[in-house]
Amino acid sequence: MKRPPGRGGRLSTLVGIVLLAVMLFPVYWMVNASLQPAGNTLRGEWFPFHPDLGGYAAALRDQGPNLLTSLVVALGSALLSLTLAAPAAHALARFRLRGTRVLLLGVLATQAVPGIVVANALFGAYNDLGLLNSRLGLVLADSTAGVPFSIVVLHAFMRGIPEEIIEAARVDGAGRLRVFRSVVLPLSRNALITAGVFAFLFAWSDFLFALTLTTTDTVRPVTLGVYQYLGAHTDHWNAVMATGVLASLPAAVLLVLAQRHVTGTATGAAVK
Repeated sequence: MKRPPGRGGRLSTLVGIVLLAVMLFPVYWMVNASLQPAGNTLRGEWFPFHPDLGGYAAALRDQGPNLLTSLVVALGSALLSLTLAAPAAHALARFRLRGTRVLLLGVLATQAVPGIVVANALFGAYNDLGLLNSRLGLVLADSTAGVPFSIVVLHAFMRGIPEEIIEAARVDGAGRLRVFRSVVLPLSRNALITAGVFAFLFAWSDFLFALTLTTTDTVRPVTLGVYQYLGAHTDHWNAVMATGVLASLPAAVLLVLAQRHVTGTATGAAVK
């Protein structure tokens, strides 16, 4: 018979609810302020009884191209990261080569390199290659964070795929490429989605590369757009907050949709 939660359990639940409310309050206030009429919405009502969508109209008008740029760059970075990381992780997991651990340690070490160091180095190279102020340049730059992380995540998962499954496919006549495409990738779906989600989030939230590698208004991600928007529209906080809401929606929706796969990857890694 299941015992009802005691006083300690109820207290923990209450504390959790209070902490969750405190953490989510800035998000609530951002949404609330975005629905207030134009003007000083910092003194707006606690609840938008008469919501005004003028802020969203202004945000879409001013930041729509920047949102599209961020979406293209983030999707491109996620796709490139998975394209490079999946075969690399499979090779490191399947082929027992000397120095594999050292190589993985080197991949992890790249995550500790300060972003400003990478951005400064890329600026000179991009200037020579003509990649400044281009979406391709931002995709390549953001992939410097997505590829190493994806390799680590995919390697940890692919290493746990039973060798018997690989050998059974080889006995049936499948080559290494066919095994990778038809066996390893489908089995690694949760890990691929997890790595892709984080690669997308890395690129979507990037500010440093956007600030360093774009010098004109031709290509401007939404993170840089919001930064510049704040300085020019401090008297229209509803538009500023609406921009923040629109910039948060893709990441929030993606995390909600991929939550089951991310949890499955973590659970599978823990079991293995």
